[in-house]
Amino acid sequence: MDLIDKLNEIAARIEKTADGLQTEGATKTALVMPFIQALGYDVFNPLEIVAEFTADVGIKKGEKVDYAIVSDGKPTILFECKTAGSDLDKMTPVSSSTRKGSCEVSPTNC
Repeated sequence: MDLIDKLNEIAARIEKTADGLQTEGATKTALVMPFIQALGYDVFNPLEIVAEFTADVGIKKGEKVDYAIVSDGKPTILFECKTAGSDLDKMTPVSSSTRKGSCEVSPTNC
């Protein structure tokens, strides 16, 4: 199965299950972890995926993100997850991105 097939499978899962995902944890298990796996990472390998990663970047120190994909001991992609169906307009993405060290162009620019 190639990446497109895996992503289509996850998209179909979203349509079927989104209303039943009542917590952030359920959303991470049903959607985010399969997405990370589809990208080719082993979600059960703590040398590749670090849950509750302390993202000491940006203007705030010591804040955690839900997942970090780590390469050569350094975070390359950070994931901040919310419950499926959350109103993201009520969140503050600019300040959150700054605190979390998210990058718009390339995750390796963090």
